[in-house]
Amino acid sequence: MEYFDYEYRVRYSDTDKMGISYYANYFVWFEAARTEYFRALEMPYTECEKSGIFLPVVESQARYHAPCTYDDLLTVRTSVSGFTPSTMRFEYQVFHQLKAQLLASGYTVHVFVNAAMKPVRVPGQVSARVSIHKLLS
Repeated sequence: MEYFDYEYRVRYSDTDKMGISYYANYFVWFEAARTEYFRALEMPYTECEKSGIFLPVVESQARYHAPCTYDDLLTVRTSVSGFTPSTMRFEYQVFHQLKAQLLASGYTVHVFVNAAMKPVRVPGQVSARVSIHKLLS
């Protein structure tokens, strides 16, 4: 899969005093989109955990291009842009659906670890199902 689109409607609780989405919520939306990306690959994250594999975030970044407000319908586009022997990098783009406008972009890097938090190789089933794709910013 080159990318996965996750839909989200901005809730009132997502906004700040100025009426725009609070900046930290984008990382919550990135996580939700990443979780659904794995589910769409028929590899729910819960199954990774059951097998003793975990994916903590070791790096993250977001760039904000335009604000969104309460009740806006968003698309969070998620893709994988790279692997190392034990890491995976996800790219995100958040679009306003009605305006077709890029609101934010970012990435997270995750390391595959075992229950003892020791790095392990990216499981073959993951690398076999994921297509490397770099989203345009």
